[in-house]
Amino acid sequence: MNLRKNELVRVAESHKKGLSRYMVYRLQAAGKLERVSRGVYRPVSEDDFDAHPDIIGVISKKPDAVLCLVSALDWYGITTQIPFRVSIAVRRGCYLPADMPDAQIYRFSDISLKEGVRIVYIDRRRVKITTPEKTIADCFKFRNRLGMETVLEALRLYRQQMEFKPGELMKYAKVCRVANAIRPYLEMIQ
Repeated sequence: MNLRKNELVRVAESHKKGLSRYMVYRLQAAGKLERVSRGVYRPVSEDDFDAHPDIIGVISKKPDAVLCLVSALDWYGITTQIPFRVSIAVRRGCYLPADMPDAQIYRFSDISLKEGVRIVYIDRRRVKITTPEKTIADCFKFRNRLGMETVLEALRLYRQQMEFKPGELMKYAKVCRVANAIRPYLEMIQ
């Protein structure tokens, strides 16, 4: 088995790595591979600590997805909520695998999906995530699904714990078309 540490093996693509699907299952049964999510495995290492298996599992199934909303708030530490599902943003009309039970999926327009996105590495995996300012704007956009308490708490914690950039916040609020909704709250906390 010529797999690097933390290299993911998808059963559907295992033949590219010289493994049959049955070999993948035998390696898992022998304790050499561990299941990350359905159809996705990785080599077991005693010194490896996987702090975000849920995020890695979802991103491995949909690599072009963007971590957003409550998951992004949790990543930046500007919420007290513990996300029970991984929040991801995908392009409207895109294909999604049928077996993504750990994901809360939000459909974004092309412009909203490209603006305010940065790259972070989670467990040595490249993951797209919205910036803190874009995350706050997205929270206002989806305030009816998230609840206003969550949105206002995120705005308050962002103001207290991070560098406050109202110009950036309003830029992304215009992209998300929530500038009029967010303006009174920004005026109140400034």
